Amino acid sequence: MQRPYTAILIIPTGVGAAIGGYAGDALPIARLIAQVCDRLITHPNVLNGASLYWNIPNAFYVEGYGLDKFATGCWGLRSVRNNKVGLLLDQGIEPDLRLRHLQAADAARATLGLTLTDYVITDAPLNVELRTAPSGVSWGTIGNPDSLLRAAEILINKTGAEAIAVVARFPDDIDEEASQKYRQGKGVDPIAGAEAVISHLIVRNFQIPCAHAPALAPEPPYPDLSPRSAAEELGYTFLPSVLVGLSRAPQFILEKEFSQSQLGDIWAKQVDAVIMPATACGSSALLSLSQKQCQIITVEENQTQIKVSPQSLGIKAIQVKSYLEAVGLLVAHKAGINLNAVHSQIESLSIVNGQ
Repeated sequence: MQRPYTAILIIPTGVGAAIGGYAGDALPIARLIAQVCDRLITHPNVLNGASLYWNIPNAFYVEGYGLDKFATGCWGLRSVRNNKVGLLLDQGIEPDLRLRHLQAADAARATLGLTLTDYVITDAPLNVELRTAPSGVSWGTIGNPDSLLRAAEILINKTGAEAIAVVARFPDDIDEEASQKYRQGKGVDPIAGAEAVISHLIVRNFQIPCAHAPALAPEPPYPDLSPRSAAEELGYTFLPSVLVGLSRAPQFILEKEFSQSQLGDIWAKQVDAVIMPATACGSSALLSLSQKQCQIITVEENQTQIKVSPQSLGIKAIQVKSYLEAVGLLVAHKAGINLNAVHSQIESLSIVNGQ
């Protein structure tokens, strides 16, 4: 019996990816790849679609810092039937906007049957600030990270939270030009980089699943809205997809617990393939996986604002034009078929001279 075929789909956050740089627009790619592998590991940037989401039974929802630790072999992944999700709200969220998020959480409990704990409000506003690098990549800072961590600790210790959904108030003075470009499907998500900072901080300190949903003041309808950005315009909150993803996010297994490993646990050495945009190959996860026995596939059509090719880092990879072509490559790899055998011409074997 062959072991399960495991693939990782990575589309970095806040780099303006043509596919996966918007509101859940990489979900069709994840659904497609999940059809040809037994286990698909990916991250919130791929699966979060604001008010929209899709249940992919064989997908593992893994936050970016956790994915980096998994790729190094330090952490493993253990699937769950259901997580108790704690809701962490920024004190800086206005009462009406806070109520909208609490109602979204109640809706997830009543309509989807998710298990949520009581919520916690931070003891100080988080004071998120947005930044843009010269390359155009978005990032950000948190003014009160200690307040974030104290609230997370309360959720874990007092409510038994096994995963944490964070809602932070994001500034309204987002660069108007950048925001318009994004809503037209042409720019970089101006808040994605700051979101990653928030979830990384909690996962690094508490080793449990975490994802973030920004709280933003509602904006009037935008006439030239791109379909790729439209999921963010459907309601007052981006929380539903985060709660759905965290409800079944795998728990992290620390290296010290390896001796207690269970059947079905996943470790980096079991990864068969990783799929990345061709110009965004500088991630920590990919650098770690490139040292292991897995096939690296880069996709040319998914252009980003950064220009880091696998060749520039000395990483051996197969480049394809599209995700559809990548799927064909995964099928061949899973079947153990030599790629040369599916081309029109096959070279004859040649003798290797002994020394």
